[in-house]
Amino acid sequence: MRIATTIFLTDETVTPVRLARELEQRGFAGLYLPEHTHIPVSRRTPYPAGGELPREYGRTLDPFVALGQAAAVTERIALGTGITLVAQHDPIDLAKQAATLDHLSGGRFTLGVGYGWNVEEAADHGVAWSTRRELVRDRLALMRALWSAEPVSYEGEFGSVAASFAFPKPVRAPRGPVVGPRTLIGGAAGPKLFAAIAEHADGWLPIGGRGLTEAVPKLRAVWEEAGRDPKDLQVVPYAVLPDPGKLAHYAELGIEEVVLQLPPAGEREVLRVLDGYAAYL
Repeated sequence: MRIATTIFLTDETVTPVRLARELEQRGFAGLYLPEHTHIPVSRRTPYPAGGELPREYGRTLDPFVALGQAAAVTERIALGTGITLVAQHDPIDLAKQAATLDHLSGGRFTLGVGYGWNVEEAADHGVAWSTRRELVRDRLALMRALWSAEPVSYEGEFGSVAASFAFPKPVRAPRGPVVGPRTLIGGAAGPKLFAAIAEHADGWLPIGGRGLTEAVPKLRAVWEEAGRDPKDLQVVPYAVLPDPGKLAHYAELGIEEVVLQLPPAGEREVLRVLDGYAAYL
């Protein structure tokens, strides 16, 4: 099982360069970074985990800039977003950012896609909350048009693009309906999410990894009904606090990668936790 990590990198934590080098030297499989552009002070949306919103949410580094630094000082580790709030991006710009990072890292980029939870944050980007899933679907389709080998136009409900020259291209070859970098969709288990994964992703990025015994077979059924090859489905539990029993259970489910949560802390504390996680490598 590949053991990757995630962390809320901020202006107060270990740096992307230092962390990426340590991960590669110690044999970890990857680094995934979350995204929040800003956190409105007047937010009424409750924090999904309950209680006060942790300080680091309002201080996150831009994941593409941070991952670009990480790519420049490593050769092996995977680099991903966990997740990108696609609805809050211009899809033409996002397609260019993702393809560039994938190209410069030699195909190491994973685009983790999320629908978001912070209504006020999304609203500042002009996102209508009730249609955000449809908006994400539309923007991903537009991005796939730009990533295609030949110029392809796209006309969608929320946006369009003329057939265009758009380089660089992502490194990976198309996989069924998926064009572009490795793409995983985050979110809670359910028919809408599983349909989206089967339609335009390589797999699922479930936060915390709970309930997978029941959820993974349901996702596999939807995946196969959509005509996707069963062996291609990837389920990557995300932001996991590990123990041997949990990882063994994931392995029994056929899971080949897990992303462990690091604390949003300084270098000394993060490296201490990495030392502990090294036992799972």
